[in-house]
Amino acid sequence: MCLFCRIAHREAKARIVYEDPDVVAFHDIHPQAPTHVLVIPRKHVASIDAAQDDDEAVLGKLLLRAGSIARELGLQRGGYRIVINTGEDGGQSVDHLHAHLLGGRRMRWPPG
Repeated sequence: MCLFCRIAHREAKARIVYEDPDVVAFHDIHPQAPTHVLVIPRKHVASIDAAQDDDEAVLGKLLLRAGSIARELGLQRGGYRIVINTGEDGGQSVDHLHAHLLGGRRMRWPPG
């Protein structure tokens, strides 16, 4: 079982900020911004590239929850960024789909 599956099933510690039957969100242990929360599906999906048609609802819920968590954390005032990395060259370091919710500072462009 991957680290994020273990977090989703409460078998590994994390500072969880949100959870429901489909989605879990927790603070990143190596934050890249003052606020850095990871939002994951409970179901193991290795990456956005591995997602299937039957994952459509949970993918939508993942983004909606990222937005609601951003509002709960007060990030909508200055803005925030939601990023999904895919594959090694895309910067994905854990093989479990996750969205990075970043805020609390001015984001730069281009990001890579």
